[in-house]
Amino acid sequence: MKKLQILGTGCPKCQKLAETAEAAAQELGIQYEIEKVKEITEIMKFGVMVTPALVVDGEVKVSGKAPSVEEVKAMLR
Repeated sequence: MKKLQILGTGCPKCQKLAETAEAAAQELGIQYEIEKVKEITEIMKFGVMVTPALVVDGEVKVSGKAPSVEEVKAMLR
């Protein structure tokens, strides 16, 4: 099971990234859990300074933008 974390305070881009990550995981047919990390201090522990960010299994895959479903699918493989 993959652990997907969305780092961000809940802005529209953060919400879009969460939707995109879920869609990508569902399209790939992988089991996943999604967690939204909204606390700035927790976000900073990942070394992320620009949100939104996507973390897959503890590794930051992208920050500062909301990638497409296809881009996220490539990150999940």
